[in-house]
Amino acid sequence: MTYILLAVGFALLIKGADYFVEGASTIATMLRVPPLLVGLTIVAFGTSSPEATVSMIAAMEGNSDVSLGNVVGSNIFNITLVVGITAMINPLAVETTTIRKEIPFTLLASVALAVVASDVALQMAGTNLIGRSEGLILLLFFMIFLYYIIEVALNNREPVSDVPTTTGKGTWGKNIFITIAGLAAIIFGGDLVVDHATTIALSLGMSETLVGLTIVAVGTSLPELITSITAALKKKSEIALGNIVGSNIFNILFVLGASATISPLAVNDKIFTDIAIMIILTAVLLIFSRSKFKISKVEGAILAAVYIVYLVYIILRN
Repeated sequence: MTYILLAVGFALLIKGADYFVEGASTIATMLRVPPLLVGLTIVAFGTSSPEATVSMIAAMEGNSDVSLGNVVGSNIFNITLVVGITAMINPLAVETTTIRKEIPFTLLASVALAVVASDVALQMAGTNLIGRSEGLILLLFFMIFLYYIIEVALNNREPVSDVPTTTGKGTWGKNIFITIAGLAAIIFGGDLVVDHATTIALSLGMSETLVGLTIVAVGTSLPELITSITAALKKKSEIALGNIVGSNIFNILFVLGASATISPLAVNDKIFTDIAIMIILTAVLLIFSRSKFKISKVEGAILAAVYIVYLVYIILRN
């Protein structure tokens, strides 16, 4: 039964992503805003909802390692395997604003996480802790990011005369329903996959720590992976890359900000290595994005290979 429910979870993820990308891109056309902005907001926040759920519940239960590990592990997975596989399917065109603003903002958010977590090194404290005040600072950064996105969306709306009077894709209500239904399928499917993959892994003798670092982090990132692959197959690379960049910003600033505000997060010393890897990989993503304004298939293969190396490293470390 566990294997059947795992298969159902994957089916829901794949079909849900198809509806979600289609509905979100159509809404972008109807709103007259660039698809990149929809990828950075609606799609990114939607596909990050599993991370938000897992990390907030973990914070409420006092399990900081799961909360932090889930976000950092998911972000590394997004930058390497999600970008890598998506680029190998269809090279990702990168818009100028993404290179100048969104990816650097992701880098800034990653560095901000390292700073707020480093109480021992920076404040000579006894332990490393992301407290409620630091959680609120992360949430403030998130509000600034949202303000920027809304302002860009308003400034980049196409003239009414340039937009078809009918999209050929149905009414507002229909497209909103398709988008929400797709998102619901993604979230429910992701939950099924994580739960039952974890059950199978534990039955095969994997430790709970290793399951948390791998299956939970990867499982909660499956919506980003499936959605980005679907967007790439539909030749909507703006949504694919926007989804990944937006998800990483959302994970650090909103998910960890809200989690720390709910309950201060104790920081395990091991996580600093992973945070450093996340920062380096974000910088690599920025460098790759600047090469001919696209992430090529070769660069995608390099990123995917890096994740395999990282996976071997954390398995050996634990």
